[in-house]
Amino acid sequence: MFIGHHAAAFAAKGVAPRVSLGTLFAATMWLDLVWPVLLLTGAETVRIDPGNTAFTPLDFVSYPITHSLAAVLGWGLAAAILYRVVRGPWRDALVVGAGVVSHWLLDFLTHRPDLPLWPDGPKVGLGLWNSVPATIAVEVLLFIAGLVVYLRTTRANDRIGSVALWVLVAFVALIYVANITSPPPPNADAIGWVALSAWLFVPWGWWIDRHRSVSR
Repeated sequence: MFIGHHAAAFAAKGVAPRVSLGTLFAATMWLDLVWPVLLLTGAETVRIDPGNTAFTPLDFVSYPITHSLAAVLGWGLAAAILYRVVRGPWRDALVVGAGVVSHWLLDFLTHRPDLPLWPDGPKVGLGLWNSVPATIAVEVLLFIAGLVVYLRTTRANDRIGSVALWVLVAFVALIYVANITSPPPPNADAIGWVALSAWLFVPWGWWIDRHRSVSR
């Protein structure tokens, strides 16, 4: 799941309009923001295995710190407490924590059974990635639905508030198409370095929200 995590952030704005889109991106993408760091340090492992699923050539060999359900629940709880202490009320904090957990739920839908319930525990996954058309249909529909919620919840205060949002949408779409059509990456380190670029979405989301207001 890639654009589905962006979709979750956009949709969460409708539930917690006071929370910055940048914070929501950080929450829904948190597992994939930490994962490349652990991948590059050798703490977690992925290998290139074309045919592993129809949609992606990546075989997620070991990622218990970022993607085991037990760890994700811990990440979500920590995110909720941190937001409550630093920023605001429990309602918003719970949305932030739920955003972190939503990442695992969406990955559970798409991944083959490679998501551990706990470190070294049983692995699960419904395997949507085994069908390219179904994966694209589900992710695109989720992204459109989340974006619609965001557009109904906020309005642009100026040109930046509109242009920055649509440039981000175009950028996400471009990356998505590239992921589908590009050849497999050369090695795991290349995956890690490229994946670090996902951090860009956090300040970008914050910048967009600085130029938009809640419309309801």
